[in-house]
This record gives sequence, C-alpha cells and structure tokens, in this order.
Amino acid sequence: MIKVSDTAKQKVVTLMTESGFNAETDYVRVGVKSGGCSGLSYELDFDKNIGETDKVFEDNTVRIIVDKKSFLYLVGTTLEYSGGLNGKGFVFNNPNAQRTCGCGESFSL
Repeated sequence: MIKVSDTAKQKVVTLMTESGFNAETDYVRVGVKSGGCSGLSYELDFDKNIGETDKVFEDNTVRIIVDKKSFLYLVGTTLEYSGGLNGKGFVFNNPNAQRTCGCGESFSL
C-alpha cells in the first residue's frame, strides 16, 4: 500500500488537471528505476491505463498504480508534498530505504 498525504493529494489534483488528466478516473503512476546518487530513484507520472502487472491502490481519493517490480521497493511509502523554502516538490517517505541522498530523490536498500 502507498499512502498519500493531504498536501500531496491537493498538488496531485492540481497537476493532473493542468496536464489534462482527471483525478477521479486517471492514475498517478509511481515507480522505481536504477540511477541517482544512491542507486535507485523514484518516478512519478500520470497515466490513463493499467498494465497487466500493475498493482492498483487508492488512498485519500488518489488512484495509484505501481508496476510489480517497483512495488517491492515502495511498500509502506507515503507520498508527501513539500512547498517550503528549502525545496519544492514531492517527497517519498519510504520506510524500506536504508540510505537516501541529500535531495531525497534517490535511495538504496
């Protein structure tokens, strides 16, 4: 399961609308790929389609899809949004990450 904070939900809905997606029917695709200074990095995008191996979740009325491989790295993660002076953007609070980089965009297990 992936959780979505209230601030992340608000930003997701705004960005989906601006990008031509419907937050009530379309999905936020969350994934993990090789790369970044810690070995793995997060991916976040919008999608209208569910793949054969995707897992589907809904939290805080946000519909999320995660490919099967990425799911193993993301179990228990909370998607948050930070709009403070030190940076602006989505933040992944991943309890599985043993090490993260300074920017929080990559991690290792």
